[in-house]
Amino acid sequence: MVLVCSLLMISSEGEKADAFTNQVIQHGATGDDVIELQSRLQYIGYYNGKIDGVFGWGTYWALRNFQYEFGLPIDGLAGAETKAKLVNASKYNKQFVKEQIKKGNKFSHYGGTDLSKQKGAGAGGGGGKAAPPQKQTPSKPTAANTPNGYSQNDIQIMANAVYGEARGEPYEGQVAVAAVILNRIDSPSFPNTAAGVIFEPGAFTAVADGQIYLTPNEKAREAVLDAINGWDPSSNALYYFNPVTATSDWIWSRPQIKQIGKHIFCK
Repeated sequence: MVLVCSLLMISSEGEKADAFTNQVIQHGATGDDVIELQSRLQYIGYYNGKIDGVFGWGTYWALRNFQYEFGLPIDGLAGAETKAKLVNASKYNKQFVKEQIKKGNKFSHYGGTDLSKQKGAGAGGGGGKAAPPQKQTPSKPTAANTPNGYSQNDIQIMANAVYGEARGEPYEGQVAVAAVILNRIDSPSFPNTAAGVIFEPGAFTAVADGQIYLTPNEKAREAVLDAINGWDPSSNALYYFNPVTATSDWIWSRPQIKQIGKHIFCK
């Protein structure tokens, strides 16, 4: 494969912009290439985090999802083939993105959205996860719709976590695990994005042992949607553990709320 050092394209606003350099972009990278990567992934709806030029876990997972959907090797690395496919699938207005970052504005830069509606500190999307919906316990929990405030990427990441952590648990227990993730997102003591919470070092066993990368079933996805829609069987828990396998003395010290299946949920 010939490595393309530079690609050129016309942005949606008609301005020519230099595309990626020839470096392979990977987790931990920073700089203009990462800004472009995040912007392009966001333009086509795979990334909804902050465009900050820092290749964190949110960017990594969004890239893996893009690679999966576009039939590319799923390695979380933006090499020549992945970058070429991304350039063909998206558009990038370098000037607009850089101006908004310099001004400290939040912006979305999603495809099909007029730029005049994206500018300004009050615009949604690019500056971080949108505000979560108000939680109200439904009389009959349902996972019929995708709620506002969470992207398909968020839901996919959480479904992977639920499947990796609780696929053998009763459905209520799977919803409870999803609710714990959401409760952490809402808590000032934890990261404020799904990817940030899930990939926080040492937070989830499924990340440590690689089960986070198993393909979740529809039941795990439904559990996530039910939790987002307001069902919280954990009763606002921030932690849970399996008493049979737990080795941490600290987790046993947390105030316990209830047990669902094999998991004890606590504050």
